[in-house]
Amino acid sequence: MNKKQRKLAEKRERLVAQISAQRVTLAQNFETWRMPLAFVDQGLSALRKLGRHPEWIAGVVVLLVVIKPKHVLKWFGRGWGTWQIINKLRGR
Repeated sequence: MNKKQRKLAEKRERLVAQISAQRVTLAQNFETWRMPLAFVDQGLSALRKLGRHPEWIAGVVVLLVVIKPKHVLKWFGRGWGTWQIINKLRGR
């Protein structure tokens, strides 16, 4: 191997090591965002499903009109509490 090829090989090794260190740093920085981004991803997925099935939106609106708002708030509170309990049991 001539001198130029050796220098290129050494430079490549330094760059590969630098890239590896940057990947580790990026993974550590991203870890704090993993759960919030997963939550946003689930929300976007739900919105996409609703977009493909607009009859669900219409059904919910009709249900809210038929049922009194007082009852809706009561059931929303129950659902919210249940959701929090499930998340605590899952360890989130």
